[in-house]
Amino acid sequence: MGSLGLRHALPLLLFLLLGFAAPLLAVIGYSVMPERTFGLWQAPTLENYVNVFTSTSWISFLTSLTFAGLTVVILAFACYPIAFGLARTFGRWAPFLTLLFTIPLFVSENVRMYGWVLFFIKNGLMLGTLKSLFGFEIESWLFTRGMILLGMVYVYLPFMLFPMTLGIAMVPKETRDAAYDLGASRFQVFREVDLPLSMPGIVIGLLLSFVLAVGAIAEAKVLGGQRAIPITHDIEIAFTYSQNWPLGAALSVLLMLVVGVLVVGVLRRFDLDAILGRR
Repeated sequence: MGSLGLRHALPLLLFLLLGFAAPLLAVIGYSVMPERTFGLWQAPTLENYVNVFTSTSWISFLTSLTFAGLTVVILAFACYPIAFGLARTFGRWAPFLTLLFTIPLFVSENVRMYGWVLFFIKNGLMLGTLKSLFGFEIESWLFTRGMILLGMVYVYLPFMLFPMTLGIAMVPKETRDAAYDLGASRFQVFREVDLPLSMPGIVIGLLLSFVLAVGAIAEAKVLGGQRAIPITHDIEIAFTYSQNWPLGAALSVLLMLVVGVLVVGVLRRFDLDAILGRR
C-alpha cells in the first residue's frame, strides 16, 4: 500500500521538484557565481552578497520592509471591522459586498494603478473636478510616499480581508452567546472570544499581506514615480538592464531569507497548535 501511494504521489513530487525546487536551486546557485556571468559552472564566490551590503541595496531592503510593515498595520485595523461585518452583521448584503471587494482582483494590478493616476493627477478626475466646480486648485498627490502606501493598502486589502472574514466566521455563535449570558460585556467578548478564536484567519491574513507587500513594485513605479526604491526594483534592474544575474540572484536569496525569518518568527510567537485547538 505504501509503494502504491508513493507511485501515485510521484507525478506531484516531480512537478514540485521541477516547478519549485529546481528554479529555487538555480537562483541560489547563480547567487554564488562571479559577477556578470551566465553559467553555473564557475568557482563559487560570496562577492555578490558583499556587494549588496557595500552598496545602497540595503536601503532598498529597509524601504520594502517598512512599506510592507505599514501596509499590514493599516490593513489590520481597517479590515477587522469590515470582516466582522461581513461575517456577523451585514446579513444578506454580505455576498454583494464580498463581490465588490473581489471584482478588482479580476483586473490587472497595473491597470488599477493607472486608474489611480488618472484620478489623482493634476487636472485629472478628482482634482480637475474640484477645480472646475469649486475653484479649488490642489497640488497632485502623485509621486509621494503616501501614494505608494495608499496603493499598497488598496491592492492587498482583499488578501487581508478574506482570511480575516473566514477566521471570524469560524467563531461559534454559541460560544459568544454563552459569554453574553455569563455577563460579559461586548469588549470582553471581543477580547476573550472573538479575537482569540479568529486568530488563525488574522495570522494568515497578516502573513499573506506582508509577503505580497514586500514583493510590491508596481505601486512604487506608477504611483511613487521612483520616490522610494523597493528591493524588487533592484532585483529587476540586476536581471534586465544590468545583465548581472548573480547580483539579482543574491538579492533574491537575501529577500527570501529575510521574509522567511520574519514569517517563522511570527509563527513561533503565535502558538498555532493551541489556536487551532490541536492541544
